[in-house]
Amino acid sequence: MKTISAMAIPVILLVILAAALFKNIPVYDTFLGGAKKGLKTTVGIIVPLVGLLSAVSMFRASGALELICHGLSPLTKILGFPPEALPLAVLRPVSGSASLAVLRDILNNHGADSFAGRVASVISGSTETTLYTLTVYYGAVGIKNARHTLKSALLADFTGFAIAAVAVGLFFSR
Repeated sequence: MKTISAMAIPVILLVILAAALFKNIPVYDTFLGGAKKGLKTTVGIIVPLVGLLSAVSMFRASGALELICHGLSPLTKILGFPPEALPLAVLRPVSGSASLAVLRDILNNHGADSFAGRVASVISGSTETTLYTLTVYYGAVGIKNARHTLKSALLADFTGFAIAAVAVGLFFSR
């Protein structure tokens, strides 16, 4: 017997088709128009997305990530943020796949129940890949001036990083 979730998409498609036929909407032509707009959006997103992914790759390969993390680690120790989670905090706003790789490394090297592992897990679950998201969504609709969006989103990410360390410190013993 099929579950409701297995039937949901076919039922929704049939309802849409029935409504379109009832209103005399040319279903196939409308579908082609939507697919054409979707393809234009995809092409518009590809260029900034390739640029962002290339920049992330160059950033990691150049050693700049390690240099930044090494320079910030004394400050993070004073603030109670685990220096092992610093590469994740640097990469999380930029790239989801790079930050997942860093999270995996943290969990493999320090353990899921370590302070660094817990902070990294909270960061991964509670922050956004800000630059990637802005690139995709703003690129899709053609927004060139992000105004205060980038500053506000990065401030929210920074707050998430700090609160992750505080919350893990409060709820779990080191």
